Amino acid sequence: MVLFRRLLGDVLRRHRQRQGRTLRDVAASARISLGYLSEIERGRKEASSELLASLCEALDISLADVLREVSHDIAVLERGPLTPAGFAPTHQLAPAALAHRPVAVLPKVSAAATAPQLAKPAVRSLAITNSVVAATRMPVAAA
Repeated sequence: MVLFRRLLGDVLRRHRQRQGRTLRDVAASARISLGYLSEIERGRKEASSELLASLCEALDISLADVLREVSHDIAVLERGPLTPAGFAPTHQLAPAALAHRPVAVLPKVSAAATAPQLAKPAVRSLAITNSVVAATRMPVAAA
């Protein structure tokens, strides 16, 4: 579960640290106790609207910017990891679909055979380059 007060505290701490300010400095500017500010930053206490306005003024940031950052952080946590469009995560594919996925098979080359070739250009022909590119493309699964 995502706690608003914890994310709010994270955003306030990030702004304070980016400015290179101490808890003591910001607490004095906002006219609140150092311990209470510490608990707000750690997500242990809820900040009232008046206290939040005072903290934003002390940090010289707008309340809208703070709330936008908190909203963004909530969205990231609720959404989870992103999947590129057109690709399905492998845990959502049926095992049969995984069995028929194309797999790149590279030829075995001994170390002795590759050592003299190190001084030669890396790309010898366009056909080899195209085959390597085709073999490394990711398969596309219907969503």
